[in-house]
Amino acid sequence: MKLDLKRIRKAKDNRLTAVMQVRNEEEGMLEEVLEDLSRYVDEIAIVDDASTDETVALCRKYPKVKHLMTLPQSHFDREWLLRKQLWELACSTDPDWILAVDADEIYEDKAKAHMRELMDQDQFDWVGFRLFDLWGDRTHYREDEHWQIHRRHTRTLVRYIPGYHYFYPPMDHHVPRLPLSYAALPGFLAELRVKHYGWAVSREKLNEKYARYMERDPDGRWGSLAQYRSILDDNPRLVEWSDEQA
Repeated sequence: MKLDLKRIRKAKDNRLTAVMQVRNEEEGMLEEVLEDLSRYVDEIAIVDDASTDETVALCRKYPKVKHLMTLPQSHFDREWLLRKQLWELACSTDPDWILAVDADEIYEDKAKAHMRELMDQDQFDWVGFRLFDLWGDRTHYREDEHWQIHRRHTRTLVRYIPGYHYFYPPMDHHVPRLPLSYAALPGFLAELRVKHYGWAVSREKLNEKYARYMERDPDGRWGSLAQYRSILDDNPRLVEWSDEQA
């Protein structure tokens, strides 16, 4: 079937579906994230990875969460499969654009202010943002040889193209958020930022995260052992965070 890209690449009236995979987020910032998303996306699709707390009930509180898949058994150790299931759930909603969000991330106000502008055009099919790892608290982000994801762009917003081949590498950990095959399409690198709060936690939580990383990837097959070990650094290099004006 030949795709009518001129029809698909709409320059107006695009709808945005946010996608998220969650597991036992009751004590995290899931409510804050869903509250924020509900202000600027059209709908939300979520795959719950067999949570054992009240995560599913929290998701159902938000009217924008129109698609919620609950897995009876966890696929936590097969992250590529979770990504694939989430993508297929999102595609079933017949979206125009798909925005990948983690349950501990907030797009900066400036990024949200430009979101519709980024979608309502017919020149590119994906957008890369800069992700910043807030560390210890919400006032600083980490920047050193092991923590510099913000120095490159991460593809988190894509135009849905029905019938386009999608592909996720079969990795257990650190899987791309959106299909790797979308990299072949024209994209845009936006100087807009996302605040990742997953590391803005107590020392005790950092220790727990380190133990979890080492349990999941003891040989560094999917990531860097040096980066894993650096989670326990006593004095990481931190830079003060300042919001940019929208």
